[in-house]
Amino acid sequence: MSKAIPSAKDRFYPQIIKLVIPIVVQNLLSAAVNSADVVMLNYVGQSSISAVSLAANYAGVLFMVYYGLGTGASMLSAQYWGKKDLQAIRVIEGIAMRFSILISLCFSAFAFFAPELMMKLFTNDAELIAIGAGYLRVMALTYLCWGVIEIYLSVLRSIGRVNVSMILNILAFTLNIFLNAVFIFGLFGAPKLGAVGVAIATASSRAIELAGCILVSLFSKDVKLKLSYMLIRNKPLFQDFLKLSLPALGNDVSWSVAFSMYSVILGHLGTDAVAANSLVVVVRNFGTVLCFGTASAGGILLGNVMGENDLERAKVYASNILKLTVITGAIGGVLVLIATPFVLHFASLSDTAMHYLKYMLFINSYYIMGSAVNTTLIAGVFRAGGDSRFGLICDTVDMWCYAVPLGFIAAFVFKLPVLVVYFLLCTDEFVKWPWVIRHYRSRKWLRNITRENLFAEEKA
Repeated sequence: MSKAIPSAKDRFYPQIIKLVIPIVVQNLLSAAVNSADVVMLNYVGQSSISAVSLAANYAGVLFMVYYGLGTGASMLSAQYWGKKDLQAIRVIEGIAMRFSILISLCFSAFAFFAPELMMKLFTNDAELIAIGAGYLRVMALTYLCWGVIEIYLSVLRSIGRVNVSMILNILAFTLNIFLNAVFIFGLFGAPKLGAVGVAIATASSRAIELAGCILVSLFSKDVKLKLSYMLIRNKPLFQDFLKLSLPALGNDVSWSVAFSMYSVILGHLGTDAVAANSLVVVVRNFGTVLCFGTASAGGILLGNVMGENDLERAKVYASNILKLTVITGAIGGVLVLIATPFVLHFASLSDTAMHYLKYMLFINSYYIMGSAVNTTLIAGVFRAGGDSRFGLICDTVDMWCYAVPLGFIAAFVFKLPVLVVYFLLCTDEFVKWPWVIRHYRSRKWLRNITRENLFAEEKA
């Protein structure tokens, strides 16, 4: 037994690096697209930045829905990949796709037919509502493609095909940035469309990415993008998917909606707070690229190992992943501090917004560590072993019983200054650390969740 642990450590780093690099590249590109939106809209006006920032909260919530469904698919697919059961993976993809397409249709219909109503939840500013509504109406087309893309790429990542996912993301994100410039600034004879141009660029790039997924599927020998997978029925796998995915989905939606409430609070404290937070989100996204990439790669690797039923090696891997997360979280915080003077130099905001921006960035330099540790453990390590219920309970209690009420009371009852309210909101990640770390040490998440004779059981 004593020789197994060094061997596991020796195998860990080559495997994690192989997975981390493509995922980090994808996360960097995603952050680059978001920053490009904000930087380009910075030249259009503060109202456009604020409106798109508020409207983008809906995409954030929808992304968490896809992430939750993708997590359910990934948890199972990663372990069945370790078991070399391709048929099970195809069935899991089909189950996740059914849910994803249905939710996308509902979301798209709402964004197309009632965008003003959606914007009124975040702000009562008529100008912001009008700009945001135009953005959301075009984004309705994006959601239809996005749901299919996210599920397919989640399954590909779970079986270690992260390079394919990276290449498709490079294609989509590069096109998105180019089209942003075209439609925001009116290049090559195109009209200057401002915030609506951002939405058109996003919709176009998602459509191209979906076409890329279809092309990859044609040449794939294992997991394809087939709507026919949705017709395959397997009761045990469906039950497992619901058991694992619904808590993950509930966790991600609960957290993302609660996090959107932060924007509701800031949105009602003035456009200066919203504009400053828009830039902060961009910088924070860059700061979390490496640590979140480690969390995603770690979840995939742990799932594969647990599917092989090598729980001792999985235990060692989980410990190494947590150590890497602390290191990368610290690096992310330093990057935010380094970026702060450059952001303050190039930002074109009001004096009040610039004041908010300076101190919000400082707060995020350490907030990243809290977020990194919790994300790695809850969404990476725990879910790799099929433990999605703990995250649902932990995040729901933390966000809805602590952070959101605290923010509303601080802002609207005690009417505290904007920066004090923001500081209080950013205590949410650290409050749940004791429970998260305690659960990690309990090892209750360390499980092989695959079934034997899966399809024979279905026939019987």
